[in-house]
Amino acid sequence: MPEDLSDLDQMQRDYKAAVDEWVAAIRHEEALASVDHTVAEIDQWEGAAKKAYEDALREKFFHF
Repeated sequence: MPEDLSDLDQMQRDYKAAVDEWVAAIRHEEALASVDHTVAEIDQWEGAAKKAYEDALREKFFHF
């Protein structure tokens, strides 16, 4: 009788998806570390501006 490995298969898929996300994040950071300083500074500014905008929207619509 064959073993039911469906739970293990799902865990493996979930683990692979998590690793793929981790690898993508590392590659993104590697790209930031490899560019001209001005490009990295612009990326940081854009990220901060986006976060500030998102925080303001949360405050306006959800009061937190």
